[in-house]
Amino acid sequence: MSKQVFVLKVSDDMMEVRADKLLALRFKDLSRTRLQKCFDKKQVFFGDKVINKCYKISEPGTIKVFFEETKKHLFPEAVPIPLNIQYEDDSIIVINKCSGMVIHPGNGTSNDTLVHALLHHCDGKLSTVGSPLRPGIVHRLDKETSGLVVAAKSDLSHYKLADAFSNRLVKKKYYVIISGQPKLKSGICTESIGRHPIHRTKMTTVNEGKGRHAHTEWRVIDTIGKMATLIECNILTGRTHQIRVHMSNLGFPILGDTLYGFKKNNFKNIEIKRVFLHSSFLEFNHPISGEVISFSLELPNEFKRIIEIIRDI
Repeated sequence: MSKQVFVLKVSDDMMEVRADKLLALRFKDLSRTRLQKCFDKKQVFFGDKVINKCYKISEPGTIKVFFEETKKHLFPEAVPIPLNIQYEDDSIIVINKCSGMVIHPGNGTSNDTLVHALLHHCDGKLSTVGSPLRPGIVHRLDKETSGLVVAAKSDLSHYKLADAFSNRLVKKKYYVIISGQPKLKSGICTESIGRHPIHRTKMTTVNEGKGRHAHTEWRVIDTIGKMATLIECNILTGRTHQIRVHMSNLGFPILGDTLYGFKKNNFKNIEIKRVFLHSSFLEFNHPISGEVISFSLELPNEFKRIIEIIRDI
């Protein structure tokens, strides 16, 4: 057995949340049973203090979990998978992820994730912060979401990027095709988001004071025939499934997103193979030089093709 240290830097929005819930959210590839064993064995620390699962964080600091597991389970292997690289230096790498690729290993995944590809391309030189199943991973995109994602090659760049995301210093925009056509040309969604009380794989909007604050700004780019709309979303927070939940809550689920209310019957005879959500813009300060860097992508060909098909109906 080998021992690894999982590190979680506590941000302001994590205050007064139980330690076990914070860790369960951060290290989703670890079961609650494994995390519970860490608490039982007094292997969870806040600073230098051993904490139990009910401990609520009340000040900035770092949670460390000393987790024992076999080396085979802890370290994904490098796999030669092609990557669409937008930028790379000694500290970071920016990828245009394809739809269908999972970001990191977890329950039910195979050896074709972005992590497997990055390990091969970077020759294993990725940050070691957090879970060993997620080397280099600072933020995530859903499996079917395509577009820009940045990964860290060093621990220092990881910490600084994580701080930037946590403090909302990263600008993020998405292309989205929604079903239906809003009467308004733009809008702002600020409903908080939390785990669905029944369907645990889903998120949902919740009452103020519950869940986590979420902020999405959207604007119409183009109406598509009579059935759909191309919009751009600017997200000021990074909640799980944020755009998907907010658009569904407005009554305009994303094309292909059956989990959040998309109805295929409204688009008969149209082959829809993915959720039409694309990370099109990232801007942040380089974690080492401090220089502002930005990356933007054009509308993907998949989007252009489905727009033409729907417009001709």
